[in-house]
Amino acid sequence: MVSVSEAPAPGARSALWVSTFAFTACFAVWTIFSIIGVQIKADLNLTEAQFGLLVGTPILTGSLSRIFLGVWTGQFGGRIVNLVVMVLAAAATFLLSYAETYTQFLVAALGVGLAGGAFAVGVAYVSKFYPASRQGTALGIFGAGNVGAAVTKFAAPFVMLALGWEAVAQVWAGALLVIAILAFLLTRDEPEIAERRRTGQKPVTAWMQLTPLKDIRVWRFSLYYFFVFGGFVALALWLPHYLTGAYGLGIGAAGMLAAAYSIPGSLFRVFGGWLSDRIGARKVMYLTFALSAVCTFILAYPATTYVVDGIQGPIQFRLALSLPAFVVLVFILGFAMSLGKAAVYKHIPVYYPDHVGAVGGLVGMIGGLGGFILPIAFGALNDLTGVWTSCFMLLFLLVSGALLWMHLAVRRMERRRSPDLATLPEFPELAGVGPDRATAAASPRSS
Repeated sequence: MVSVSEAPAPGARSALWVSTFAFTACFAVWTIFSIIGVQIKADLNLTEAQFGLLVGTPILTGSLSRIFLGVWTGQFGGRIVNLVVMVLAAAATFLLSYAETYTQFLVAALGVGLAGGAFAVGVAYVSKFYPASRQGTALGIFGAGNVGAAVTKFAAPFVMLALGWEAVAQVWAGALLVIAILAFLLTRDEPEIAERRRTGQKPVTAWMQLTPLKDIRVWRFSLYYFFVFGGFVALALWLPHYLTGAYGLGIGAAGMLAAAYSIPGSLFRVFGGWLSDRIGARKVMYLTFALSAVCTFILAYPATTYVVDGIQGPIQFRLALSLPAFVVLVFILGFAMSLGKAAVYKHIPVYYPDHVGAVGGLVGMIGGLGGFILPIAFGALNDLTGVWTSCFMLLFLLVSGALLWMHLAVRRMERRRSPDLATLPEFPELAGVGPDRATAAASPRSS
């Protein structure tokens, strides 16, 4: 039997599923440049760095807006804030179809990026309907809205090839507007907002909501999310271009195969949330970083031809990832990142139950900035090195750093909670060897 305190609030089911559907539409719009950007690059004859900036600009807006939208959600409620965000993003996406110059595209992309800010709104909104024991699963389901990136990769190439990239922008804008209105009509205010309006209580000030941001732990969570979400978004945007360049695929085939990364990177977030509720978010993060490190290390190795001086003359062989092997590895990478995205946000309502909007907004902002910075870095590395796999080299360094920081933080926390751990040898199997043996011999035996 479920206790009252463990039961979701009334309206939780509709809030979760409608918000997830709305976020899916937002994410589809947010990553629209992953497909139409390829054609725009060809039309405007852009460099790799310029292309990276174009696809990353919506991510910048969506990222920077998250902390403010998270705070405003805590003050005014998720329904109204989400409606405003989606309507503004729909308007910018429609106007995108009339852009002609590179500057105009960048300006329109800033408005399109508001769609990405809907994540912070949804996290703060949905979490208020569920108890702590179920928030991991609920937020995992909501976060599965990342599958919107796969929706764009599947559908947008066909619309673009048939009607042009302008039609993609117009259709996506119209769908977003309709879904925004439906989401507002089919949901109710979160319990906290409803109670506040009933009693006339004033909301917590924005400054008070931002106080937890002084905690270093918040910034460590942000680094985790910079990789698992920022890296996910960056690759979701970059892979169609990568596949057309590195493997010579057409845009339609590249979009379909890139979805092999986007789909597990989104849908398995639900499993990541459930797993975090069952075994703990820390174990899930270790699994995420370990799998990601292995995958990015293999993906980072460039196609190489070797010549060995053999006994009977030179022996030549080539080491390169085939397309099927590449797809399998990015599928595993997407799966690992999906677990990590859910695990990071499992921490936030537990550690900061009264500041979910602000903390979740900051973590989401830093993570989203990864989606902005990394595509630009990928393009710059391509121009600098001339090696397609340089993007995975960067991701390997990033995940290695995150894993190291997490492990050191965990060890430090364990020692602080259990001081006796600090006296234990790093290698117990060597106890009694060397100086330790002499120390043991000199010490008096206990009676």
